[in-house]
Amino acid sequence: MRATVDIDDKLFEEAKKLTSVKTKKELINLSLKELIRRKKVEHLLSLYGTSPIDLTLKDVERFREDER
Repeated sequence: MRATVDIDDKLFEEAKKLTSVKTKKELINLSLKELIRRKKVEHLLSLYGTSPIDLTLKDVERFREDER
């Protein structure tokens, strides 16, 4: 999908330093993936409790299998 997006240069530079991402496209894709991951963790927390936990991708996948 193509889109014209106005990205804050300061935010981009800070994210670039923290992630070693070089392009805005990479940064947007990485950001979307992270947002999706966090929302899935929030959803799992709502199903399995409210205390913050550190889940790995394997943990999330295991929980998904349990929901089926």
